Amino acid sequence: MVVDKRKAPRLREKPQQIADELRMLIASGELTEGETLGREPELVERFGVSRPSLREALRILEAEGLISVVRGLHGRVIVHEPNERMTARTAALVLHSRNVSLADVFEARALLEPLAARAIAGMRNRRPVIAELRALIDAEEAAIQDPEVFGDANAQFHERLVALAGNQTLSIVAEMLNEVVARAVTAVSTEADDVVGSLTTRRRGIRSQRRLLDLLETGVPAAAEEHWRSHMTVVGRVMLGQEASTVVDLLHHYT
Repeated sequence: MVVDKRKAPRLREKPQQIADELRMLIASGELTEGETLGREPELVERFGVSRPSLREALRILEAEGLISVVRGLHGRVIVHEPNERMTARTAALVLHSRNVSLADVFEARALLEPLAARAIAGMRNRRPVIAELRALIDAEEAAIQDPEVFGDANAQFHERLVALAGNQTLSIVAEMLNEVVARAVTAVSTEADDVVGSLTTRRRGIRSQRRLLDLLETGVPAAAEEHWRSHMTVVGRVMLGQEASTVVDLLHHYT
């Protein structure tokens, strides 16, 4: 039987095959954060490939943030687990390539979080959830004098709000969006002339969060959703009044 080479599936290049194998081991948890894969000669022998093929595979994974290569006499390859910061940077690059505005990112988050608030308000056993959110707000208040620490604490609150609603897929999406938004909060808080960075603005945000907790406790889903939708709308207007108008404007904050 003669195989038409034009129709036969192309075999993946060796470097890509190695990268795919290692990527799956990291994603499955078989390779964990900080684990050392070994030195280059050991990996060449392990995969049965040439040094150039191995190095190309490592370049692919290093560009994805899944490994770091320590070069030199005691060189080694160190594993990094995927996280929201890594995903956010990749997503930011994709969004920029499609000319997506920062307003669009805020709108996506503003669509998710009110629904999460509604879901939590409708839970029968919501006390532990509310207690966790209250602790996160307390952490924000404790960090209110430090824009960067406050930004991280604020991102944690928004992330957990969606996560505690119970949908894992939406939680992962929210993690990515919140990481992008957290860079925006930090950027304008540290660079703007006392607009978003003002204590007054931060305190207003915390008061609104505490009001949300009151509504969650009363167990009225529609009221909780409406309040948080209004909150997110106001926050978006304030943030988008600053200089960063597209996602790429924030990329220098991913350091």
